[in-house]
Amino acid sequence: MGSKNKLKRFRENETFSNVIQPERSTIQDNVFLLRGKWNSEFFKNDNPIVLELGCGKGEYTINLAERNPKKNHIGIDIKGARFWRGAKTALEKDLRNTAFLRTQIELITNCFAENEVDEIWITFPDPQIKFKRTKHRLTRPKLLMDYKKILKAKGVIHLKTDSEFLFGYTLANVSHLGKILYAHHNIYNNIDAPKESTAIQTFYEKKFLDQDKAITYIKFNL
Repeated sequence: MGSKNKLKRFRENETFSNVIQPERSTIQDNVFLLRGKWNSEFFKNDNPIVLELGCGKGEYTINLAERNPKKNHIGIDIKGARFWRGAKTALEKDLRNTAFLRTQIELITNCFAENEVDEIWITFPDPQIKFKRTKHRLTRPKLLMDYKKILKAKGVIHLKTDSEFLFGYTLANVSHLGKILYAHHNIYNNIDAPKESTAIQTFYEKKFLDQDKAITYIKFNL
């Protein structure tokens, strides 16, 4: 993507009513006004909140919002030029149960209060295979404990990935920190796979399937 396109999308994001882009200092100083008030101040309802972490273009967020109109869906990514597409689509489709938050996942406990979130989706994140990249994995123990803080007692986390490495890494972490509700290394080759794991396919997921890559899925709580 050219720099001109990025700048155009950044400017357009600023006009979107469903995009929230707080300053990093605002989040770090714990003065982010929507923390603990997403339902009352933004969505204006008491519906369950579902997050998509590292949402990219927001495909999953949009599809989940369309399939579950009685839930509030928030796509989170640090790259606003990416989720511009999802935010624009949500406005075009008048999906009022959708929002996009530009921030780093590492600051998530400063963006949501304890027990504020019902469900988390992590779809096709970068597996960060190299050892030195451990701190960037979205299912590392530190982040899992952060997710636990903002999730309700029976809150569920979903991981969907084409990476057998990340699948195994996450299973190992969850076995120590939580409870695995379902796990399979090839959901499209398993008749018992939960419908929620196969109902939505992103652009990249379809490409992986065309390449005969297995799609893994884990559903767990902490």
